[in-house]
Amino acid sequence: MELELNTQPVTGPVRAAATLVMLRDAPGGLEVFLIKRHGLSDVLGGAYVFPGGKVDSGDAEIDMQAHLDQPPELLHHLLGEPELEPLAAAGLYVAVLREAFEETGVLYASGADTPVAKQATGLLREGRAFDEVIAMLALRLQASELTPWSRWITPRVPSHQQKRFDTRFFVAAVPGGQEATHDNHEATESVWLAPRLALQQYWDRAIQLAPPQIMSLAHLSRHRSVASVLAQARSRRPPLIQPEPVDHDGMRVLCYPGDPGHSVRERALPGPTRLQLRDRRFEPVDGFEALFSQEVPEPDYNSKSSRLSPGT
Repeated sequence: MELELNTQPVTGPVRAAATLVMLRDAPGGLEVFLIKRHGLSDVLGGAYVFPGGKVDSGDAEIDMQAHLDQPPELLHHLLGEPELEPLAAAGLYVAVLREAFEETGVLYASGADTPVAKQATGLLREGRAFDEVIAMLALRLQASELTPWSRWITPRVPSHQQKRFDTRFFVAAVPGGQEATHDNHEATESVWLAPRLALQQYWDRAIQLAPPQIMSLAHLSRHRSVASVLAQARSRRPPLIQPEPVDHDGMRVLCYPGDPGHSVRERALPGPTRLQLRDRRFEPVDGFEALFSQEVPEPDYNSKSSRLSPGT
């Protein structure tokens, strides 16, 4: 299954969202957890993604003093977005903890093991709200286990999505004593994969990935352990990635910071600085191995290339 390209500009609001890149150390090295979106989902249906979703209004209304292990002011500082209010920043952490639990059954909370996580899942399936479940079980969410990784904003112009999101990506090790799975509702399959293997399966057309997952997996493939990922994440401010589409020789191309076709000259990510839509999927201009290159490609722009306004 390939991604469908939306042919109309996206005119709706930009929705705040949060995604968790769940990590573990395996005998063969670093692995990430991916879930397959239900084929009928209106956002990346059929694609393999990191768990996550849009921020709900209630995420910032949870009793944070009682049920969050870090104060909003500290989470606001760690997120590195001074324009946000502390409660809104903390709400992003709550949102990604909630989405990870709803979609994978993994509960980042003090003292939460498999039996507690299953009990919480049962309450959720009874129709209880997430904040109600947390209060009923007297749990304290572990925002301290999450580290901001990157921020992606969907362009306004026609792309692979019909909605726009301002998504904060977090990284975290999977808690010991818990097993990640899929909910058989929003997600129909799940798998732990080494980042490079996930990209190889995408290249072989065994799985479907969207550009943010492709670029994130290419970045993660440079790490051999959870500790390495977390150390890098804690050492810098999360990069802001706003893809800028161009048409080049009749082909849609997504340019990223550092690419000659992008308005931001400073590179934000390792690997390729552009992906092209070829045969109904996005891929590096120079082939599979370009995903793991440190060099910036220098395409030959000519009069046939035209920038499309990325919007914000």
